[in-house]
Amino acid sequence: MAIVFAVRGDYIQLDQLLKACGLVMSGGEAHRVVEAGEVSVDGKRENRKRAKLRPGQRVRLADQEVKLVSDERGAD
Repeated sequence: MAIVFAVRGDYIQLDQLLKACGLVMSGGEAHRVVEAGEVSVDGKRENRKRAKLRPGQRVRLADQEVKLVSDERGAD
């Protein structure tokens, strides 16, 4: 079952997302797993630690998947 994460604004950086979802404990750990090729975005390995992710994308680390959705509360 995927984790659903609401993106506030236009995007979230990959390292920030991994921390916000609790998939890693620190920014340093986020950077290590990305550099090691353990993270994929939309089925493709992602090696940019600060890749800008937008609603509609899916991120996978090990057996965990995160589905990004739009945070409608930000649209006033």
